[in-house]
Amino acid sequence: RDVHCVVEGDMDSSASRSSGNETENAIFNSKAESCWGQFRNGSNPWMARYLYALMFLVWNILAWIARDYGQGALKEMQRLEGCHGAQDCLGAEGVLRVSLGCFFIMFLSTVRMSKLQEPRNVWHSGWWSVKTVLLVTLTIVPFLVPSAFIQLYGEVAHFGAGVFLLVQLISIICFIMWLNNCCQSDKDSGKCHVQVILFAAAAYVVCIVGIVLMYIWYAPDTSCLLNIFFITWTLVLLQLMTSVSLHPKVNAGFLIPGLMGLYVVFICWCALRSEPAGEICNRKAEASHSTDWLTIISFIVAILAIVIATFSTGIDSQCFQFRKTQARAAGNVPYGYGFFHFVFATGAMYFGMLFIGWNSHYPIKKWTIDVGWTSTWVRIVNECVAVCVFIWMLVAPVVGKSRQGAEPH
Repeated sequence: RDVHCVVEGDMDSSASRSSGNETENAIFNSKAESCWGQFRNGSNPWMARYLYALMFLVWNILAWIARDYGQGALKEMQRLEGCHGAQDCLGAEGVLRVSLGCFFIMFLSTVRMSKLQEPRNVWHSGWWSVKTVLLVTLTIVPFLVPSAFIQLYGEVAHFGAGVFLLVQLISIICFIMWLNNCCQSDKDSGKCHVQVILFAAAAYVVCIVGIVLMYIWYAPDTSCLLNIFFITWTLVLLQLMTSVSLHPKVNAGFLIPGLMGLYVVFICWCALRSEPAGEICNRKAEASHSTDWLTIISFIVAILAIVIATFSTGIDSQCFQFRKTQARAAGNVPYGYGFFHFVFATGAMYFGMLFIGWNSHYPIKKWTIDVGWTSTWVRIVNECVAVCVFIWMLVAPVVGKSRQGAEPH
């Protein structure tokens, strides 16, 4: 094989480096294999990511089944009848049970892994028959756990879901910053100048249009004071981010606050959309009170969005490294396995909270997701935290430079 030729041609390399290069070259050579060969041999960690995402999607579907159809499927399980709360509490408890067994074992088995030659690399990228059995086991065992423990886990899941939102937020801001740095680099600044202006202008136009539509849909009357406050506060945050970005000492331009504004407006829309049906200020909820094809399609899109968001955040471990490196060292893993599974584990808590509306005692209608006043306030707090983190990431370099200039030489 080509791997042996490479190793024989570099006899002066150390044994550890040769082992790392051999494993790394095997990964790249495996790309020429068939998909089934890669699946069977566990030779490609890049393909493993998609298989884990598929497993995560399966867990989402199981959580939905447990919530919407758990009453009929589990009505003979007497030990679950101690669930406290409303009629649909058993379904909410079923969501938490599915979420409990999701990806914790993988996180514990791959944490602090950095080298390809470690045996855990094969465990992460292969052993799929064993993982299939483990998946089934981790789905069944939580249903044997007492109800009191599940209620306690539900409280812990609130914190885990918050951690996931924070990690996702930082990942999105890092992507926006990276995109802005690419456009402002000396190499591409001249080529991207017109595109940056167009993208920034389009982002602000979409933000303003979105805010106007939210006023029309969710604040049709002057008595809707809370919704008016939410929407107006979003507009204030957009102006605040723009002002900080255009400050002479920051000088970050219009693009990043415009893109971040899109994210903030989207969060505000999700918050207003999460208000329960029956509220006079939420005409959209009233319009979708009955289950129709639009509701079902929206539900499916929401589940796919959860999976895609978890997948994209899980492979972005470099955003959370204190020491940034320009290139990956030979023999290192292509992405942080431990971080990847940590994001999926907290993402499981997050989808659990979305399915039960962040409140296990609130009845959730079938084919709905992330509905309830608790969900609304979680989104609003997330919006404020997003703006605070964004502003800090703009101001932090300026503060660091001023401190270095103030220190005596």
